[in-house]
Formats: sequence, structure tokens, C-alpha cells
Amino acid sequence: MNKKLLIFLTLTLVFVHSVLLAQNIRVAAAANLQSVIEVLQKDFKQKTGIVIEPVVGSSGKLVAQISNGAPFDVFLSADMSFPETLFKNGFTEKKPVVYAAGSLIICSSQNIGFTNWERLLMSARVNKIAIANPGTAPYGKAAEELLQSKGILDDVKTKMVYGESISQVNTYITTGVVDIGFTTQALVKDAKTKLYYQVIDAKAYQPILQGMVLLKHAANNPNAEKFYQYILSPAARKIFADYGYRLL
Repeated sequence: MNKKLLIFLTLTLVFVHSVLLAQNIRVAAAANLQSVIEVLQKDFKQKTGIVIEPVVGSSGKLVAQISNGAPFDVFLSADMSFPETLFKNGFTEKKPVVYAAGSLIICSSQNIGFTNWERLLMSARVNKIAIANPGTAPYGKAAEELLQSKGILDDVKTKMVYGESISQVNTYITTGVVDIGFTTQALVKDAKTKLYYQVIDAKAYQPILQGMVLLKHAANNPNAEKFYQYILSPAARKIFADYGYRLL
């Protein structure tokens, strides 16, 4: 074989290999995954050598970005309705699948007591209650459903402080900006401040089934399929369980 041709082919193979290795995965991740996505990212890279680039935000806002052409490969939502909307509108490679179920908690930086939290919310001891925007954040929707089912939503409306996402609610809680907030159980796993909380009975609100989809942008990125399969693997499921998510 001609020496120049051999060098050309070798360089071409090296280039193609490096391009494949450089195909990082852009992951749109719901705000409730802010802590757990870092652990998943580290574990996935350790197992495969592949890097993911997570962008965290409220599920509704991420869907808006994807619908407007944002170059994400995988979407990890806080519910199933947003991924299903993307599927119906032709933005995905596959149908959505459930990867975990969220767990709602009532939480405070104060040892305020949750024995009768419904009465507590209506008392003078609580002036500010944080929930995520129910229109774009599934955990906010679940919190509103809960308060409605308990018959106290109208009574506490004036105390409500709405976060743009569950991440903002978490900040309100951990910094003491609010007295109490409704958030994901994942918060307490890595919280750097002492938190007091109670897990809400899952029967008191519609299940928070968190869905995942492989997006059309991933068509030319084989690494995205690997991450998609990883999220459904026993290793990833164990990490979700460690952060308080329920496995179905």
C-alpha cells in the first residue's frame, strides 16, 4: 500500500475515533434531578468514558426549548405529560418511558413539627409556603393537588410563594426565605443545612411518574442511546432509590 495512502487512512481513522469519543451527550434534566444528575453523570462516565452535559430546569421550560430547536439528545422529565407532548409532536426517536416515580415531602429549615401539618400551614406560625409553579413544574402541580385534596388550598393561597422550578423552591427552603415548602425527597440527600421533613403519603396526590425520551437530535449520536439505556439499568435505578425516588 502507498505510504501516503496508509498515513491518510490512519489519520482518518484516528480522526473518526476522536470525533466519536468527543460526542458528548446533552441532557435536559428536570430541576428535581439537580443533585442526582451529578451522581449519574459521574457513574456513567466511570463506566463508559462518555461525558454528559446536563442542563437543569423546570420540565415545562425545557420542553419549550426543545420545541424551539434546542440541541438536546435526551430529556429526563419530572412527569410523563411533557415527554408525551414531545412524542406526539414528532420531536422524539422513541415513545416515553418511566424511569422513576417522584416522592413529595413537606420540608423546613426549622424544627417546626409536622404532626398535623395541615393545621400548621393555616396557623400564624407559618407565613410563607413555597411550591414550584404548577404550570411548568410537576412537583408544584402535585403540591397544589395535595392542598386541594386536603381542602386548605384557598385558606393558604395568600401565603404561597411560587418558585420558577423545584430548584428555586429548594433554595427558598434551605435559606429560610420561607417557613415551609413542598419539594422532592431528593433534596434531603445532599442538603448542606439541617432540614426537617415528612414524606407525604403518595396516595394523597397523583403519582409523579417521571418520563424519559430519546430526542431526534440524538439520531447521529450513538452515545445518547447508551445513556438512555444506562438510565434504565440497575446501577442507575439504585442511585435513584438512594435519592428517595420510588422504582416501579
